[in-house]
Amino acid sequence: MEPESAQQKPRRLSGAALQRPELTQSLYRAFFDEWAERGYAALSLERVAKKAGAGKAAIYRRWSSKRDFASDAIQSVAFAVTPISDEGSLEADIYAFLHSLAVFFRHSKVRRILPDLLAERARSDELVPLLDTVATARRNRAEDLLDRAISRDELPVSLDRALALDLLPSPLYWRLIVNRKRASRSDLRRQAHVLAMALKAAG
Repeated sequence: MEPESAQQKPRRLSGAALQRPELTQSLYRAFFDEWAERGYAALSLERVAKKAGAGKAAIYRRWSSKRDFASDAIQSVAFAVTPISDEGSLEADIYAFLHSLAVFFRHSKVRRILPDLLAERARSDELVPLLDTVATARRNRAEDLLDRAISRDELPVSLDRALALDLLPSPLYWRLIVNRKRASRSDLRRQAHVLAMALKAAG
């Protein structure tokens, strides 16, 4: 048996080799706080690190740019996509979709970050890939809703999908994000009914 001093001991990781998941989550939360308070253009990674109780090096060990940080942060938490189960009818599926979307839109940080995200797209192309990723994830979920309605013969195969996908979230986005009004369950049911009728007419 080798003496204790000659035995190989586990190597302690440090620096770039160590990326603690709990610190990463703290950085994400601090990033969203900073973005909601100041907007993307004025967002400071130094302030983000300070809010997370870390050094700026902790950020650059994980992300090479503010854009990469934003992309990972958004995809990891606030914009997570969950499937909508089959509720049995087009109108019921639309209501479930709107209810899930309303929960997302009501989040205090989302109500500040989302309009700023869209404004940044108008100013530069830096966040276009991120916005496209978010839009694709949301539209894919709505595509499943349309596929089920077509399989039930509630909508025709010839449905204008692009128009349908534009219609589904628009009234709710306008009400909650643009006009900053509330949306009750009865409001969501009315929207679901009108949207179902509109899609059937458009088909």
